[in-house]
Amino acid sequence: MKYTYVKMAIGLCLIFFLSGCLYPKEELDKNKVPNQDQLDAIQKAVDEYREQTGGLVPIKTKPMETPLYEKYIVDFTMLKEKNLISETPGNAYENGGIYQYTLITPEKNPTVKLIDLRMSEAIRDINIKLDLYRDKHLYPPFGKKIASNVYTIDYKKLGLNEAPYVKSPYSQKILPIVINTDGDLYVDYGSELADALKKYKHHYKNGDDIRDILAENTPFVPAYSLPYTVKNGDPVFLNKK
Repeated sequence: MKYTYVKMAIGLCLIFFLSGCLYPKEELDKNKVPNQDQLDAIQKAVDEYREQTGGLVPIKTKPMETPLYEKYIVDFTMLKEKNLISETPGNAYENGGIYQYTLITPEKNPTVKLIDLRMSEAIRDINIKLDLYRDKHLYPPFGKKIASNVYTIDYKKLGLNEAPYVKSPYSQKILPIVINTDGDLYVDYGSELADALKKYKHHYKNGDDIRDILAENTPFVPAYSLPYTVKNGDPVFLNKK
């Protein structure tokens, strides 16, 4: 009988131990999922905020030169102060998640979208190596020229075993990291844009910036990108002179 009680006690301990191990992982997995219900809830809160404030949007202040898709970050504190949300979404950066909530078309029709911050981490890691390289060399490690002012990265000069890339938030495909003549790093969304041009209806013509085709039709914005246009039906980097 005593032995049976001991086994039961050990079993209960194991259950509690495993539950304690699994719960954080489950929570972590939730933080990696672009949850449509959470997007809808924040969209509703943003819409109600505009109604209460005469058209203002709840965003964090950013410098004017901030790139388009990283410029209008949702300020959850402002939404909480108006009692429009009770808590920050679990998958949001501010709550330990990997997504940043942002707005597109904030003046006309503010729409809530996501930035996948894992791309930011990958770019930051390459930037560290790039800074070390530029401390010793005059020019960045340009590779092959792929457009006006846009190059691949000579990854071997940075001590890398392969060309740097990120995983696409749209399809999980590999997207290259490229460099411009100023030494700034960007994600090359060319393959995703090519798929989107075939998949979604559009009226883009040469000279238009076509990146919104991704932002408008998916939960994600093409963050950390250069402008693209369309030429002969294919996406190309937009050369703004």
